[in-house]
Amino acid sequence: MKLGFSAQEEDFRAECADWLNAQMAGEFRDIKGISTLTEKAERRKEWEQHLGANGWGCIGWPKEWGGRSASLAEQVIFAEEYARAGVPGRVNHIGIELAGPTILTFGTEDQKKRFLPDIAAGNTIFCQGFSEPGAGSDLASVRTKGRLEGGQWVVNGQKIWTSLAHISDWIFVVTRTEEGSKGPKGLTFLMMEIDQPGIEIRPIKQINGDAEFNETFFTDATCPEDSLIGAVGDGWKIAMGLLAFERGVSTLGQQMAFRNELDAIIAAAKANGAANDPLIRQRLAKAEIGLRLMRYGALRMLSNTDHSKVDGAALTYKIQWATWRRNLGELAMDVLGQAGEVTENPEYEWSMLPNLFLYSRADTIYGGTNQIQRNLIAERGLGMPREPRGDV
Repeated sequence: MKLGFSAQEEDFRAECADWLNAQMAGEFRDIKGISTLTEKAERRKEWEQHLGANGWGCIGWPKEWGGRSASLAEQVIFAEEYARAGVPGRVNHIGIELAGPTILTFGTEDQKKRFLPDIAAGNTIFCQGFSEPGAGSDLASVRTKGRLEGGQWVVNGQKIWTSLAHISDWIFVVTRTEEGSKGPKGLTFLMMEIDQPGIEIRPIKQINGDAEFNETFFTDATCPEDSLIGAVGDGWKIAMGLLAFERGVSTLGQQMAFRNELDAIIAAAKANGAANDPLIRQRLAKAEIGLRLMRYGALRMLSNTDHSKVDGAALTYKIQWATWRRNLGELAMDVLGQAGEVTENPEYEWSMLPNLFLYSRADTIYGGTNQIQRNLIAERGLGMPREPRGDV
């Protein structure tokens, strides 16, 4: 496993850092350090377009589709420097890291021409329609239905935890298109325009006061017949390929954001004397070790180039980082003490570390609960017998 970077790659790192730091000190200094996904959403859409206009929107994509054909090392470097510069999370993360790569891998040439340039330019924001009430992490229990009618897909059902749906333009939706099918069979992967009468978005206020998540209701919502990715019934295959992208290069940028959070906790512990407690020091050391192990694991995971399936390394990553960050949030509050329970803001808004604690309560739930992740590791990674189910 190669952990170092060449001189040329370090030059690229300097280029990334210089450009990003200049933006955060200049035109876009008002969005630096934002820790929630909904704050200044329109301004951050402008940032997406600024990234695209300057060739930084999706550097790993081929040049013909708006990228830079950057190497894996360069993509890792950009993700790390992006977080290091204090740039807020991408409001088009779903489009850049999930929808785009899925279209690149499984889409038709017409679909690539239709979607990829606008995603790269920051003009089209995507969200993800996977989870449903009563199913949650169990994607195979999808009940949202789609049927072909007059050259269009007609979709009825409900999705939940659709992050940033209220500011998105398109949503990809896993639907059940084979009547009477159960489990992973009979699913189809559709792309749907959100701004239509048949789709209703209802924000869900979270424990930290943010409203990133939404309920999404489909009532005879439509999309053209050629809006599906892959073939009818390929929805499970496409969804699994997409989840492999979810464990992709962005994980290194995510870890740099974790680095910033851990550094802030260490600084707070030194400032208020909590670092004098040997148990706090031990937990800080454990957090540091865990973060480094995640980096090594992510680099191993990125060595997999087959995105038709989620490999063993990727299967372990979600439960690893989610559990680590949940513990980090608890450590943050133990370091802050009672001061971390009071906000100076007039509204229910929190600074970085209390927000970390509140938000991290969901880390072991969304994207597949820890319990579901253990089943996936056992069944797909270790080849153990499947858990009995009533729908297969």
